Amino acid sequence: MYQNHARPNFAGLFKGRPTAVAALHGSGQYPDVEGMVRFYQTAYGVLVVTEVTGLPTFYDACGSPIFAFHIHEGSSCTGNEGDPFADVGTHYNPYGCPHPYHAGDLTPLLGADGNAFSAVLTNRFTAEEIIGRTAIIHGFPDDFLTQPSGNSGAKIACGEIVRARR
Repeated sequence: MYQNHARPNFAGLFKGRPTAVAALHGSGQYPDVEGMVRFYQTAYGVLVVTEVTGLPTFYDACGSPIFAFHIHEGSSCTGNEGDPFADVGTHYNPYGCPHPYHAGDLTPLLGADGNAFSAVLTNRFTAEEIIGRTAIIHGFPDDFLTQPSGNSGAKIACGEIVRARR
């Protein structure tokens, strides 16, 4: 992947237009979930900026909602009654790595009264490589151990990753 040893200006990574985007929408069981993922290609990797609203909430001092977040290999947010996003397939994993080292394994989203915001820099993929794939939010946190996908529960939201309009 990218190797650039110059000191990055992280605030500067938010400038410019994203290379790719994914508009997230919830499954039939989670119709209020919506959001946007923006993928900015930089010299240091891909900056993944995620904003989500309508996430499930519950109030427990020791159990704040945490949601697994992954890039999946499939291209369509379609499925069946039992799994409305079944066609997204498995985690994006072009190098055959074990979980949580799949290229598509991202940091979890921390729920805050049904909202989440995340900005993560990764060099596991380029923005071009993931165009045509899907971004998925799961109902539970990723345990970063269980194979093949971290025991992260049902897929509650999906977005198809497309090239951003220039």
